[in-house]
Amino acid sequence: MAVSIRLRREGSLNNPYYKIVVADKRSPRDGKFIEIIGNYDPKKPGHNSNLDLSRVEYWTTRGAQPSDTVRSLIKKTKKLAATAV
Repeated sequence: MAVSIRLRREGSLNNPYYKIVVADKRSPRDGKFIEIIGNYDPKKPGHNSNLDLSRVEYWTTRGAQPSDTVRSLIKKTKKLAATAV
């Protein structure tokens, strides 16, 4: 099964809110998913995402491919975690 880490849109009109999910590549954007590993709020200023990095590592070692947006969110979250330690 081809698995990807991508965004799932939530929220209302003109108020987007996204959940970062692990899903089969063939499923629709807001369809079935395997696991929720974080969230992303583009309207919030500053650090606007929560991401479980241990689950990201778990899924990427098993072949899951993050989308471009999720890849940048992972990079920002890792950078923020490194500066906090």
